[in-house]
Amino acid sequence: MARALTMAGVGKNDKIQNSYGYGLFTGGLGVHYGGHKIGATVIPISAGNTKRQIEIMQDFDTTILTCTPSYGLYLAEVAENEGIDTNKLKLKAGCFGAEMWTEEMREKLEKRLNISAQNIYGLTEIIGPGVAMECSSKTGLHIFEDHFYPEIIDPKTMKQLPKGETGELVLTTLTREGMPVIRFRTHDITALNKEVCECGRTQVKMERITGRSDDMLKIRGVIVFPSQIEKALLKIEGLEPQYQIIVTRPNHLDELEVQVETTTAFFSDEIRHIERIKKDIERKIHNEIGLRVKVSLVEPKSPPRSEGKAVRVIDKRNF
Repeated sequence: MARALTMAGVGKNDKIQNSYGYGLFTGGLGVHYGGHKIGATVIPISAGNTKRQIEIMQDFDTTILTCTPSYGLYLAEVAENEGIDTNKLKLKAGCFGAEMWTEEMREKLEKRLNISAQNIYGLTEIIGPGVAMECSSKTGLHIFEDHFYPEIIDPKTMKQLPKGETGELVLTTLTREGMPVIRFRTHDITALNKEVCECGRTQVKMERITGRSDDMLKIRGVIVFPSQIEKALLKIEGLEPQYQIIVTRPNHLDELEVQVETTTAFFSDEIRHIERIKKDIERKIHNEIGLRVKVSLVEPKSPPRSEGKAVRVIDKRNF
């Protein structure tokens, strides 16, 4: 992770505002110890409490921001609403990852926070953050090949694809001790490029992640599987096992709506009864996945049926 941070220009005199989540999420702790190894000052503020985040940036003269790109844009929006000129902040760079994002989002981050926005990639099963990182050229993420051996496979045939073709990224650890991982399927869709980068590095580069080969979602940096939501729904009597998950990004932050089918007997004329049911469902889903979601109760038979694999997720985010 220390090497990834140095690619963003982090040095011992920098102050890293680490807005990735701590706890069981590897992002926060990975950045934290990587920053310490460099000798930089790490501000372990974690995610949330956005107005305080802005105050910390001002009071501590933060130079590096680490968080999800959607939260970075939200920080910029809150700062602007508070009348703060982000050009007067000391920020110079941001390491953004834990979710898919676009080149258009990079442009917005760089313009609104006056920084260099660089993409970082990692996953808990391999090491956490720091598997790959963008250099200043921003033409792909350099994979640290002295620690990880990357391959691209066809997710259906499982056959290895040549360099340049798009498929599923597979990683093998080369230096990990205690529990080495061999040919781990990340399910992330990308391509590898072996050309020498203009920065001079010869490590293979991976393109920006554009999708998944399974049904996993990353919502505000948190991994969510539809099966977790289904598990929560099945604990409530009177609900049909029919639901759809709608993912949107209306104001820079991911939003999750769960549309749940109910039986005819489930509805009541009392609005308080309906609201109580919704709150109960939202609470159970929150307990299961750790995220707050919006629940909508829909009429019987309204979610679309499928003769094949049920379409549980509709992702309306533009990647």
